[in-house]
Amino acid sequence: MKSNAFTVAALRDRLLQQEDLNFLLTNRVPRIALTHFIGWFSKIEIPWVRDASIAIWKAFSDLDLSEARKTRFTSLHDCFIRELKPGARPVNADPEVLTSPCDAIVGACGPVQGVTVFQAKGFPYTLRDLLGNDASAERYRDGCYATLRLTSSMYHRFHAPYDCHVDRVNYISGDTWNVNPIALKRVERLYCKNERAVIRTQLRAGGHEVTLVPVAAILVASIRLHFLDVLLHLKYRGPNEMHCDAHFDKGDEMGWFQHGSTIIVFAPKGFSICEGLGEGMPIRMGRPLMRIVS
Repeated sequence: MKSNAFTVAALRDRLLQQEDLNFLLTNRVPRIALTHFIGWFSKIEIPWVRDASIAIWKAFSDLDLSEARKTRFTSLHDCFIRELKPGARPVNADPEVLTSPCDAIVGACGPVQGVTVFQAKGFPYTLRDLLGNDASAERYRDGCYATLRLTSSMYHRFHAPYDCHVDRVNYISGDTWNVNPIALKRVERLYCKNERAVIRTQLRAGGHEVTLVPVAAILVASIRLHFLDVLLHLKYRGPNEMHCDAHFDKGDEMGWFQHGSTIIVFAPKGFSICEGLGEGMPIRMGRPLMRIVS
């Protein structure tokens, strides 16, 4: 019994040490300066730099380019923001379903508790802190949310979860903390500290308002939206609230991260997470994410 207990304790201590190292390497560094550097480096179009960078990326991840529309890329950045072949992501047509806007791993999700949600167990944050004002927070009181984390090797474009209209985007500048599970368990209100865009959409059916919040992270501090003529990044200084008039069908591309990060989806009361989805599960763009229940 003592031997087994010792083994479990030793394994736990080893995992904690690995988490400490991961947190140190990805967060206790000059995050913003490193993000600016990678943004510059990834756009270098010298062939040997491009090829070496993609080869290293493949060696340390599960990068799969077989679905990419292009077979050759001009730079590492070009590979990051790649488009997919037509039909690579079928979109669920059920009118009762909101689909996932991106390829991701499902993080914390479920009902909003009043105006409080969780980034990880024991780490709550308020809708006001994330969305920027009380009116937006009240809109999703007792509603539903899903956190979708994109890993570095995933497809980095995001799409409309339903037929919808976008009338405004609120850009909130911030830091570039890593958003991996280790950081989410250690940094309180992490999503509320990072750079993000609050995209308010109105669904054509029922008039429900659903909000998407792309959250940037270390190495990933740029968000491009098709319907705005500005690139949202750390050097952008306003205006914070941008009005627009953009219409999308379910599955239409809305924009992309320059690399990849997290999208949090908020729906009002009357929606629920689709059966079978839970934390840690992979999901692809176009698959059922939430269901209208009333």
